[in-house]
Order: sequence, then structure tokens, then C-alpha cells
Amino acid sequence: MEVIELTKALISCQSVTPKNDGVLDLLEKELSNIGFDCKRYLFSDSNTPDVDNLYAKIGNGAPHICFGGHTDVVPVGDLNAWSCDPFNATEKDGKVYGRGASDMKSAIAAFVCAVKDYINNNELKGTISLLITNDEEGPAINGTKKVLEEIYNNGEKIDSCIVGEPTCPSKLGEMVKIGRRGSFTAKISITGKQGHVAYPQWTLNPIDSLTKILNNIISLELDKGTEEFPPSNVEIVKINSSDGASNVVPQSAEGTFNIRYNIKHSKESLIKTIDTIISEQVKNTNYVSNVEYNNSAEPFLTNMGNFTEIIKSSSDEITGLSAELTTTGGTSDARFFKDYCEVAEFGLIGETAHQIDEHVKLQDIENLKEIYLLVLKKYFS
Repeated sequence: MEVIELTKALISCQSVTPKNDGVLDLLEKELSNIGFDCKRYLFSDSNTPDVDNLYAKIGNGAPHICFGGHTDVVPVGDLNAWSCDPFNATEKDGKVYGRGASDMKSAIAAFVCAVKDYINNNELKGTISLLITNDEEGPAINGTKKVLEEIYNNGEKIDSCIVGEPTCPSKLGEMVKIGRRGSFTAKISITGKQGHVAYPQWTLNPIDSLTKILNNIISLELDKGTEEFPPSNVEIVKINSSDGASNVVPQSAEGTFNIRYNIKHSKESLIKTIDTIISEQVKNTNYVSNVEYNNSAEPFLTNMGNFTEIIKSSSDEITGLSAELTTTGGTSDARFFKDYCEVAEFGLIGETAHQIDEHVKLQDIENLKEIYLLVLKKYFS
């Protein structure tokens, strides 16, 4: 298939996490036709769904460049709000519409077709691979992380990786992501004493303590950022209390917040800061506190060098823009690759990712394929 045809075929698979719906079969067939050796990895874990993954490789030895991506997509939301069937890729006004168009089936198609063109016209002196998971938008437990562990245990070695996430705000070629902030989540539980709201002397309202703790946390100025990273930020994402009537002081209350943090912090330093705030608030009281921490991603930064310059110069040459090397945005599977090789992210425009009527320009898909092709030419030169 050519790049637009392949994009539309991938979009038409209803691969909402962790459902496969034949999307990896389609990719495996296309890659096998090019000459890739394909292997599937099905992983399981407690309290998470089983996930199918694909690792495809062509060539031997160094240098080894890998394309990392995901075929799973988020749910479509209100189906009636879409102007077209989200799983029947629709072309109109020079764009293709459908769930996964931006994030990130078009980028996968672009890389597959770029590799095909490269293999057909050049002698490959090294290795090209694709690591494609169907578990990036979900728990991300049985996907890229476990595939990397498995292939490295079997002697694989990747030198460089491009993750095809949509990295550009409004124009293809604006940004290359060379790092990401970490993601740290905490759920604070405060237990007080339930009772009638008319008799506060006989109650201990956990919401009072919780809100003071959360106010102290969101008032923190964690840092002012670094040359490479924006400032760390705290966002409260959930507050709730135990069930009860409107005239009952609840027994307990919970608050959850997330910190996106840069390299000035670590999981340990954030835990120490939060623990201090909580202990100061509840000391000498009858409140009982508990906190659960989850650090789903560490911050990382890929040093600017030959690899990042190849991506930037290839993008600049095709688009006529000057790509900025940044660390903005959320997390991606690049957080797993960074433990094994140098990694950067480059893909399409992310404005409509996860939205109703998700779409990308057809010309941008064609141009992205040409950028990836130029990256391969420069990488193996």
C-alpha cells in the first residue's frame, strides 16, 4: 500500500486499547512483504488486559534505528458528534478524518512506506526495526516496556529510536521532542469523624484538613524551569469524600494530584516534600492520613548531537521551517526507549488528537514519509 492507503486501512481497524481488531495483522503483512522479519509478543499481567505487540526487523548489525509507535487509540466519545464514522477513514477538504489519524496511525504508515522506498533504492548497511504496541493509550504495562525487556534479553541492541507521536502544534516541522518531564501522581486520604453538621463539636471534618494540604501543595513553586525544560507544575485532578447526606460530615476524603516535573526533582525529593506538608498539617490532631504515590515516568533528555541533527535537518529540508528541539508535552513510550538508546519524537500535528473529528492533512502525511525517508538516508550515510 502507498502511504495514504495504508493510513486509511490502519484507521479503519477499531483498535481501541487494548483491542487489536486486526491492525497488527495488517502491519505484519505489509512489513513481511517488504522483507521484515516479524515477531509478535503477547504479554499479560495482573489486573490489566492482555496486549499484543509487534516487533519487526530488517538488516543486521549497527547502526540500528528503530521506529516506536502504537496502533491503539482512545475511545471515540460521543459518536453522534462526529461528522463521519471514526473507523471508516474519510477524505475531505484535503484531510483524512478518523480516530488515530493524528495519534498516531498516519506516522506508522509514513515510516512503513519510507522504509519500503529506502529498501527498494538503497543497500541497507545496518538494521531498521519497528516496535509497535497496542498498549500506549492504556496502562502501558504490557506493551513497549516489556517488548524492550524481552528483545534485549535475547541480545538485541538498538542505537537510536524515533517515536512517531504527533509533536507539532500547528505546522508539520515545528518541533522535535528530545525529552519529556516526569509524571508523578499522589492520592491523599484523610480520615476524620463522621457526624451531624449541626454539631461540629462532635465531628472531625476530613475535608478541612485535606483542602489545607492541597492548598499548600498547589502553592508550591517547585522551580522556574531549566534551559531545556519548562517549570514543573502541580494540578489537582480529583477530590471526593465518603458517601453521606448533605447534613452529614463525611468520615473520609480523598484528593488526587499530578506533578509534571523536570530534572530538578526526583521521585524521592517529591515524596519528601509532600510527606512534610501532610505531617505538618495533621500533627497534634486526630486526623489519620494515608498517601499513595505512583511515579509513572522519570524526566529524561536526549543530548543534542548527530541523531537529533539528522531529524531536525531532514524536517527543515522538507518543510522549509526550522524545527525547535523541545521537551514540552506529556509522556509517551519514549520514556521506555530512553533506558536503552538515544530517542527523539517526531510526527504530525497533535491539535486534534483524542478529539471529535480527529484529522490530519493528506499532504502532511506525504511530507512526513519524505522526512522519515531522508532521515534514513542520512542515518545510514
